[in-house]
Amino acid sequence: MATRVNRFAILAAYAIVAASTQMLWLTFAPITTEAALVMHTSVGNVGDLAAVFPFVYIVLALPTGRWLDRQFAKALGAGAMLTGTGALLRLFAPTVYGWQLCAQLSVAAGQPVVLNAVNPVATRYFPEQERPVAIALGSVAVFLGILLAMVSGPLLYAHGGLWALFLFQGMLAAAGAVWMVYGLRSPPAFEPENLQARGSLAWLAKDRLMWLLAALLFIGMGIYNAVATWLEPILAAFGTGGQAGNLLALMTVAGIAGAASLPPLVASRDRRRTMLAVATTFTGLTFAALAWQHSLWWSAAWLGLDGFLLLACLPVVLEWAQLHSGPEYQGAAVGFLMLAGNLGGLVLVVIAQVLLHNAYLPLLVLMVVALAGAGLSFGLPGHGREHLWTHSIS
Repeated sequence: MATRVNRFAILAAYAIVAASTQMLWLTFAPITTEAALVMHTSVGNVGDLAAVFPFVYIVLALPTGRWLDRQFAKALGAGAMLTGTGALLRLFAPTVYGWQLCAQLSVAAGQPVVLNAVNPVATRYFPEQERPVAIALGSVAVFLGILLAMVSGPLLYAHGGLWALFLFQGMLAAAGAVWMVYGLRSPPAFEPENLQARGSLAWLAKDRLMWLLAALLFIGMGIYNAVATWLEPILAAFGTGGQAGNLLALMTVAGIAGAASLPPLVASRDRRRTMLAVATTFTGLTFAALAWQHSLWWSAAWLGLDGFLLLACLPVVLEWAQLHSGPEYQGAAVGFLMLAGNLGGLVLVVIAQVLLHNAYLPLLVLMVVALAGAGLSFGLPGHGREHLWTHSIS
């Protein structure tokens, strides 16, 4: 059985790889204009280096989830190596756009396997009472990767161009991948049984709880992506666009704190539905507040508190799915939920973009969507264990 040190070492390796997928996804986001100049291509093409990720995720989410459930170590090892290899490939031709696109596609192919593994890692290496913490820490790594991309990009580019940026990110991703593959040599302490006999995904089609959780992730991840993408032009209409980067950093840092601290407390008190209802309701109020007043401190207070609550919803939803789906379906369950989340990111980003001609309209739409999520949350069971592994006995 894996010792406490071993399982937390495996979780640390997983966290580095998971953070790396997000860091590599958003490498060019804070330096889009500069990268376009040195690559001799358009800003739109550089944007496509990140845009390919959600499309690839949507295609691979369910197949990689099923692969994780059936061949966990092999699948996660492959995802980690695709991430590390893609990161290192970028070093060979830093200014060649076509080469960078191929490298990004390698990372994009590994991302669904890695992110879908957060529940399987917790289920296979941690006892039941520690799984909410493991899932929370694995989810926090996702937000840390986003923050690291935003911080490291401008600094490293300013001091050494694309090569210095790619070197730092490549070494981190490759080190995490090697550590992950080595850690997977340790047998899981809690290996699910009868995987081949229970591999069907038909249960997802008629599972009401999973569809509700998927709808909430569609809304939550979609709202965060829309804010991250369009906060600057929205605030620019109110005269505070220059502070958008700092406000997004504040929202993400607060979200990391919330995702690390709230989910274990929520799980221990079995108040998952309450948490999701409060977070979505507060998110709706946040957009109403941003439309009403436009001062920097007002926006910072609302976005900081909203980040603390909203980003904590991801580990809460994933942990609820871990309880509900049973040990044989962890990867498939996360794949289904993350597919919905990535689809939400695409849809709400496009809707907000269409409405940018009037800064109040995207705020209004995001408010309505968030409050719709609050309404959906009241359709969830009051206690997480009321619907434990229902598909296994249906």
